[in-house]
Amino acid sequence: MSQPQNIPFLDLVTPHRELERELTEVFQQTIRSAGFIGGAMVENLEKNFAAFCSTSHAVAVNSGTDALRFALTAAGVRSGDVVVTVPNTFIATTEAISQAGALPEFVDVGEKTYNMDPVCLREYLEKKCTKDASGKLISRRSQRPVTAVIPVHLFGQMADMDAIGELAERFGLIVVEDACQAHGAQYFSRKENRWRAAGSIGRAAAFSFYPGKNLGACGEAGAVTTNDAKLAAEVRMVRDHGQAKKYYHDMEGYNGRLDAMQAGFLDVKLQHLAKWNDQRRERAAEYGRRFQAAGEPVQTPYEPSWSRAVYHLYVVRTGNREGLMSYLKDAGIGTGIHYPIPLHLQKAYSSLNYLPGDFPVAERVASEIVSLPMFPQLTSEQQGRVVEATVRFTRGGKESVAAEGAELATSERRS
Repeated sequence: MSQPQNIPFLDLVTPHRELERELTEVFQQTIRSAGFIGGAMVENLEKNFAAFCSTSHAVAVNSGTDALRFALTAAGVRSGDVVVTVPNTFIATTEAISQAGALPEFVDVGEKTYNMDPVCLREYLEKKCTKDASGKLISRRSQRPVTAVIPVHLFGQMADMDAIGELAERFGLIVVEDACQAHGAQYFSRKENRWRAAGSIGRAAAFSFYPGKNLGACGEAGAVTTNDAKLAAEVRMVRDHGQAKKYYHDMEGYNGRLDAMQAGFLDVKLQHLAKWNDQRRERAAEYGRRFQAAGEPVQTPYEPSWSRAVYHLYVVRTGNREGLMSYLKDAGIGTGIHYPIPLHLQKAYSSLNYLPGDFPVAERVASEIVSLPMFPQLTSEQQGRVVEATVRFTRGGKESVAAEGAELATSERRS
């Protein structure tokens, strides 16, 4: 008796096989033209991705981290400033802040959405900041000026941008979206009475095209989106050693350019992104239906009425995460944790002197979340196995693993 195939946490093989001919054509075009950096491929991606995000400009760069760093500096964040964000995100968010010369400070997240809680942001701005004689907002914690806020659209779901934007306007803060997991996500602005795309609401936004993203390169890549022509022009210079034109440097910059071939790969994939996002939504809905029918053995993702998530990750919560992950591994099912330790408790940020308990929701979430398999090609049969295994664990725990193993060994001897 043969065992069923393992279910990967993420399948990066199938979509590349399906697009192999088109991706190979990009490679051939690149080597035949020797146009390795910049050029038409990069320009086409920028034009098409800006249209996808409903923005006037997109600037392709070599990673999501650089996208966020360049967006911050071009938006006006300066050395010595404070930028407010959340502790439950990948370290690239805070690396970009630090590398822009600023200091990250945190506010807690919502219990349901895991995104920045506007109530916590308001409390931070009203109670943990003051204003100096010139009216500048100053952090009581660090005595530095607070100039920007980065809401992170975590797991493919957007933060509550109306509420965050109103606070930013009131306190004079720059808003830069971390949309690195939210390609194609949408937010219904009650203020404007219309849907807005991720990356189109703040002064600028950063996207990552790391291979595992909803839109992933075959390597490293990223982009800045904005409706501000001046900001876009500055990012274009910053990514290319500060050059306004070749060998004329208006500023010191970085080598943050995107390879033409990666841009070509991304442009091919971009044509399929809306379909892939729809498939992710369908898979998320299917998970929800199956878990609900099984009595909701785990807490499934919450999607507010104002959100159209794209489910970069499908994240559930359970009181025994390690046990569930071990059980699913034994059943041939891949899982992940995003993220196990909030940033304020990471060794890298020990100098910030945050303590356990400072952000209780983020800390609680970090100990309970587990990411289940999620990708467009995930089948209904695979989802059924994931849900069934999860239900079995919650009903019987590790004991059922041993029983299933013994049953399988017996049936194999008989076959």
